[in-house]
Amino acid sequence: MIVGNPSTFAIESQIENAFERVGSRALGFFNILIADYRYGVHEPDATLLAVSFDEVQRRISRRGRHITPFTEADPGVIADAFRAAIYGKEYGSPFPQMALEDFADIVHSSRIEWAPDGDEAFDDSSYVLQFDTGNRVRLIGFRTKPDGRYDHSTLKDLWLESEEFYGVLHRWHSDFLAEWESLPKVRD
Repeated sequence: MIVGNPSTFAIESQIENAFERVGSRALGFFNILIADYRYGVHEPDATLLAVSFDEVQRRISRRGRHITPFTEADPGVIADAFRAAIYGKEYGSPFPQMALEDFADIVHSSRIEWAPDGDEAFDDSSYVLQFDTGNRVRLIGFRTKPDGRYDHSTLKDLWLESEEFYGVLHRWHSDFLAEWESLPKVRD
């Protein structure tokens, strides 16, 4: 199932097996597409989908609260500073004019990190950051190289209207739930 427009922003998922237990929900994959670039493992058995399903619900419920003072900064600078703040200076460079600890505190309190979402869905070294600013949303996606630094060739930066972004989240969430409910369940 694809919800949205892959050339701008979309969510793609597939249920391989639906489970009775809501804590597992289903086995399949969950990908985020930004400007025709796929973030996430695209394999039928990539992950259990409960974590991604729940994270989309959290994103919806926190609408308008993914705010930072660096939302408008260069996407490469943000990606680099994000890696340094979360994983250490050897993986990136601190954000200019901001202490690494302050940057990390803002990242955590604003919950800009959408992916990885805590499960195997993004074991392809993908990261997606989300920023809310007024009536727009900014998405920055990238992957990391084997040395842990972000890969410039995978960097995507997209601004879109909040209604469009959150509309895709709502549609995917409800369509996924309807699909899961309609499928025969496997005991997990």
